[in-house]
Amino acid sequence: MDYEALIPVMRNLAIEAGAKIMEIYNSDDFDVKVKSDDSPVTAADEAADAIISAGLRAAFPDVMLITEEQADSHMAKGDTFLIVDPLDGTKEFIHRRGDFTVNIAYVENGVPQRGVVYAPAKNRMFFTLADGQAVEEAGDFAVGSIGETRAINVAASDNDALFVVASKSHRDQATEDYINKYSVKDSKSAGSSLKFCLVATGEADIYPRVGRTMEWDTAAGHAVLLGAGGRVVRFDDHTPLAYGKEDFANPFFIAYAPAVELKEA
Repeated sequence: MDYEALIPVMRNLAIEAGAKIMEIYNSDDFDVKVKSDDSPVTAADEAADAIISAGLRAAFPDVMLITEEQADSHMAKGDTFLIVDPLDGTKEFIHRRGDFTVNIAYVENGVPQRGVVYAPAKNRMFFTLADGQAVEEAGDFAVGSIGETRAINVAASDNDALFVVASKSHRDQATEDYINKYSVKDSKSAGSSLKFCLVATGEADIYPRVGRTMEWDTAAGHAVLLGAGGRVVRFDDHTPLAYGKEDFANPFFIAYAPAVELKEA
């Protein structure tokens, strides 16, 4: 993969999809449907997916494409692919909470190598440069023109005073029990892939996920975190979280800054 070509395409498509999402978000009303797995889907999911998938297929026709909203793509097999969640945090979107993101990532040999996470309602964008360094962009997020960026890096965590981030919609007793194994200074909730990005910027030290996720939920945030010096491991054995798994389903996992002394599950 030519990363110099990939990064602008991913960034531009995320911005274009984000604009469409915000157009629907700011409208008076939008329909909510229920998919076969009982998860909600809106016109914004579908419109964003159409923009991103068409753009990626045009730019990279020979690369396998996995996207949440196209069930046929979930039958694909491989460990190198583009993977998309056009609107991660649909529940946040429906309730008009701003913690939703556009996620686009490139996975190579089971590792998310490059990605973009764009939160249009929060005016925050995180992505990996061609060389792999993770950055946050500030500015107007213009298509075709990258604004001012700053390199982001994980915190030099203090294990006696950790900052924890956890899911806004899925924070349960199992999550609380695991968090309680640490010396926590403060914890916050966030939706969608923003949790990975908060660890990547050093705003949080650790994000444990004791619940169901799919690879399209995590790949872009995972890539950003890796580009900021962070790690993502399985909850059960602390081995790296790999991609291209059966049905693209993830086990429980922990995203963290390497200075954190991980506790056993």
